[in-house]
Amino acid sequence: MNGMFRNVILNAGAVVASAFFVGAAWAADVLVLGEIHDNPHHHRVQADLLETAAPRAVVFEMLTQAEADALRGVARDADAMRAATDGFHWGNIADYADVLAHSAVIVGAALPRDAVREAFGAGAATVFGGGAEVYGLNSPLPADQQKVREALQFAAHCDAMPLEMMGGMVEAQRLRDAAFARAVGEAVETYGTPVALITGNGHARMDWGVPSYLVRVRPDLVVESIGQGEGGMAPEGVFTSVLNDAPIPDRPDPCAAFR
Repeated sequence: MNGMFRNVILNAGAVVASAFFVGAAWAADVLVLGEIHDNPHHHRVQADLLETAAPRAVVFEMLTQAEADALRGVARDADAMRAATDGFHWGNIADYADVLAHSAVIVGAALPRDAVREAFGAGAATVFGGGAEVYGLNSPLPADQQKVREALQFAAHCDAMPLEMMGGMVEAQRLRDAAFARAVGEAVETYGTPVALITGNGHARMDWGVPSYLVRVRPDLVVESIGQGEGGMAPEGVFTSVLNDAPIPDRPDPCAAFR
């Protein structure tokens, strides 16, 4: 067991208040900042953490590389970022204006939707291409993990889609996790460390999300992951630390569209 995993296991599930991180000294090479995408408190915490950690580059699940390139010359100001991201593909990208404003270098990691759809049927390894075996995409997941992940996808889709389709959803998730890890690794090579990743809690999981791929392909990097819950509830999965002091925002019923 390497030192990084030993540290994660000892601290797994540690719940701390957001204020704990103010002024904290970061030793990690990669800092994965999870979130629930529509929780504004999570975005404020991420902006604060970026200010504290001062990463050399920040990788965003929410941006394509073309979109990230379009932000290269934009002033690091929330209003400027809000205006510059108008029309981008991520629905609530304006909510990330302050996070973007605290990002010295912005890197996009979003995959084309066609690629994600292709992984649903053809598998993550086929779509990922060269290096898929290094990321472990050529190998099936352990049966117990596969079952749990299919159940989580089923619940995430409001139990409204056939359970038999969830295997494809898991493959799409594996593709995105590996692609985000690849983007982080490339950012490390280009800009140095530390590098941060802004992503959903599911991708931020140490046990099977982006960090698990980084540990596989870049065992030299120290990776920390922060999961963010809300209303006192921690997110599912293993994280270096968990924040659960965010209020639950008013949001429409996510399952209404399936009825």
